[in-house]
Amino acid sequence: MTQKDITFVADFLTEHFNEAPELYNRKGKYFNVERVGQYLKDEDDDLVSPPNTEGNQWFNFLKDSTHLKESPLLFPYYPEKSLHFVKRQMEGIIDQCLQKPADVIGRSVHQAVCMALYKVSQSEDSTPQLFKLPFLWNDKTSNLHYVLFTMLENSISKIHILRRHTDTSRSFSNGILAVEFGNFLNNSINESSDSRCYSCLDAHFYDDETVTVVLKESVQQEGKERILAQLPLS
Repeated sequence: MTQKDITFVADFLTEHFNEAPELYNRKGKYFNVERVGQYLKDEDDDLVSPPNTEGNQWFNFLKDSTHLKESPLLFPYYPEKSLHFVKRQMEGIIDQCLQKPADVIGRSVHQAVCMALYKVSQSEDSTPQLFKLPFLWNDKTSNLHYVLFTMLENSISKIHILRRHTDTSRSFSNGILAVEFGNFLNNSINESSDSRCYSCLDAHFYDDETVTVVLKESVQQEGKERILAQLPLS
């Protein structure tokens, strides 16, 4: 260490770890702890060196404001507590605010339809991820709800479209279909079916009548083609 480094350490100890007899009865904290670290301790004890709020514009503004001083909309300030304590207090209040909406929404949600898409093995460890890219679209004109998704494993060249009426009380035929890209972009019927096969990277609704898909060439080589295609829903 250089003499400069030693001086820095000595100045730090002198400034932050002076003896403080008034703290002798505070769980053995006999020193003025480093002022930043005390805010990060995960404990409910008061800060050893609370901040000086004198001259703080925000506190002066609140003190002089008749309406804001006792406003329930302002989160209370705890100048003697660490950030961990304030964080727990805030989380408790947020949970309390969200509990009622969660209960109301939870009671209003019910299963409208159930479709089995695939079966998996009993062992969860060996279960592959088969469901990908779920994208939702609501056609407000026709009151139809669509879900776009792909199934991995042996059907990577397909996207699936599920259709459901938004009014569950109405009788409407649910529709689910798969669009397979495969080698539909081959230049001629003489091309090998395996020469240019495409899989779906992403799929979104462009508007109520059009689906946009990003395709990639499935062959293992550099410079794979990427294709942006728009398909009419009809």
